[in-house]
Amino acid sequence: MSARTARVALLADAAVRLLAAGGMRALTHRAVDAAAGVPPGTTSAYLRTRQALIEAVVQRLADLDRADLADHDLPTAPTGPAPALGPDGLDHLAAGVADVLDRWLTAGRDRTLARYACLLEATHRPELRPILHHGSGLRIQARELLSRAGAADPHRQGDQFVAFVDGLLFDRLVGAGTLSAPPPGTPASRADLRAAVRTLLRAFTGA
Repeated sequence: MSARTARVALLADAAVRLLAAGGMRALTHRAVDAAAGVPPGTTSAYLRTRQALIEAVVQRLADLDRADLADHDLPTAPTGPAPALGPDGLDHLAAGVADVLDRWLTAGRDRTLARYACLLEATHRPELRPILHHGSGLRIQARELLSRAGAADPHRQGDQFVAFVDGLLFDRLVGAGTLSAPPPGTPASRADLRAAVRTLLRAFTGA
């Protein structure tokens, strides 16, 4: 990692913490300088505009998400022809997705809140939508996996799978699920998430 890349990552991580704590209104170049512990003007020197700052945050979130998927042995990119996924493969997939979701509710909670803050900002500022395109990669991966699992309509169902998983995450983070679901970071939480994901996979594939 180059010195510039490392510094931008440091600034982006500080921006993520600010977004998680106070939303978009908390995100300023001066606030990032203070949160990152760098001299005033550093963030402006590396990321001159607010849009450049948001782009750096989104890229950092995408990089960390990919690392989490790789750590849990989940595909991070389409792999072309691959063996079909049987019931054991679907169970492994459900368990992996559940582990990642539970991580995003605990150690990665700030990142999840920051991502939602960026998405909400894009509903008011359409020019930001192109920089949030990294979510399309998850849809491509989901379509490929469901195709291997024998889903009837993997393109449509892949998109639905991502929407379901994202909704499950949101519900556990800020919705009614915060009251009724097992506490994040516990075996019960991972088991509950795994059961939910596995139920959807069964519905899509008939497994």
